[in-house]
Amino acid sequence: MEVRTRFAPSPTGFMHLGNLRTALYTYLYARRMGGKFILRIEDTDQEREVPGAVDVIYNSLRTAGITHDEGPDVGGPCGPYIQSQRKDMYLPYAEKLVETGHAYYCFCTKERLDEARAEAEKKGEAYKYDKHCLSLSKEEVRRRLAAGESYVIRQNIPAEGKAGFDDAIYGHVEVDCSTLDDNVLIKADGLPTYNFANVIDDHTMGITHVMRGNEYLSSAPKYNLLYEAFGWTPPVYIHLTPVMVEGTYRNKKTGEYLMATDENGNHVLDENGDPVKAIVKRKLSKSQGDPSFEDLLSEGYLTEAIINYLVLLGWSPRGEREFFTLKELEETFDLEGLSKSPSFFDKAKLTWFNAEYIRKLSPEAFLEAAAPWLAKALDPAKFDFKRLSELLQARTEVLCQLPDMVDFLAKMPDFDNALYTHKKMKTNPEVAKAALETLRPVLEGVPESDWNETTLHDTVLAAVAESGMKNGQALWPLRIAISGRENTPGGAFEIAYLLGKEETMRRLDASLRKL
Repeated sequence: MEVRTRFAPSPTGFMHLGNLRTALYTYLYARRMGGKFILRIEDTDQEREVPGAVDVIYNSLRTAGITHDEGPDVGGPCGPYIQSQRKDMYLPYAEKLVETGHAYYCFCTKERLDEARAEAEKKGEAYKYDKHCLSLSKEEVRRRLAAGESYVIRQNIPAEGKAGFDDAIYGHVEVDCSTLDDNVLIKADGLPTYNFANVIDDHTMGITHVMRGNEYLSSAPKYNLLYEAFGWTPPVYIHLTPVMVEGTYRNKKTGEYLMATDENGNHVLDENGDPVKAIVKRKLSKSQGDPSFEDLLSEGYLTEAIINYLVLLGWSPRGEREFFTLKELEETFDLEGLSKSPSFFDKAKLTWFNAEYIRKLSPEAFLEAAAPWLAKALDPAKFDFKRLSELLQARTEVLCQLPDMVDFLAKMPDFDNALYTHKKMKTNPEVAKAALETLRPVLEGVPESDWNETTLHDTVLAAVAESGMKNGQALWPLRIAISGRENTPGGAFEIAYLLGKEETMRRLDASLRKL
């Protein structure tokens, strides 16, 4: 049997990291088993659809290196692969269930349903449809349909017995049918509900393995009842644990944050007397301010680092190895490594991964990745980006750090003369002034045509040795004087070379005047 997996996102906005992880696992399992990976767009909830979201899905998968064998943009034998384009196929399946007694027409008005729901809430009970329309005769149903009355089609869940399914992670899961509601299969607008369309699409597309979040565990027994009603073999279910985060929580309706309280229920206050936001464990969520895949890319995280880190959030390879290419994951990923426990997204750990990936880049690859970020702060026509990238690669954790690391080259920052003080170098403003006055004529004497790191190094160190100063007593003040920074990519000679002779001398003179 050919393994066929699917990723079926709804076009409702960003590619959440949890969604991307599901796509990644689904893709990797198909590749490992030599099967097919299908992309299906589930857009039946038209009210929540965000313009351009389908392109976000395509672009995100393409950027991540996740290629689908069948889908809306590549075609395939089971199309169309967009649910709204398949809308005419669902009603006949629902009507077939009505004929066999596994579903029924429901004409209940919104008012009746709201009243029943309010009554259940008043009693403190969970609302469940009371099968009111199940008892309607076939003649009455035909009459009301002919009269054009609004209706939905509901699944007829058995009143007694058990409904269950087997899951690759959780094993056999079983519930009492009495706890299940007669959920709607076909809505009043004629479109299928998410759950019903899912079953029909998975079967007609030959999906053999379904990976999805474990929030769908409670729906799976209903799915299996539908498979049984049709006489179909259900797919292998793999319900994935959520990606969690420790962070603040904001109420979506009120916009208010959950605040920290002490053992007496009083708000915890900070040093200013303001309430402190509570830190809770919750699901990763864009609406709570957590980053999406696009956000991480825009911050300068490398795709390879994100994918490598993400695959380990809920899956453990055999052994201690942590670093994998996508190709290696295609050959390694298995279901046995999937966890039953939630995983926690840790941006600090992702940053560590990213820094390691940056170190492993070739100098040419790092320059290509760094150049757009350097250009945010520097004119590439005026500065040697190749040399800069050589100095920066070992210092960079995330590419978004680069503009702040080099912006001093474009404009000399204002700084306090106290920066010249360095106990280890035994420098202070007075020592710095003497050192800079000694070095100024030396630098002035270097021809512009010879203004390079080697010449600067040899010329300046020879003058320092002749003056009797220690190297640190001269080079620390020189670097501060021309950079205005305590930390820079490279030392005094590299900075002077990057600035050029004219700008170096201008900054040196300005710093001397300030001293």
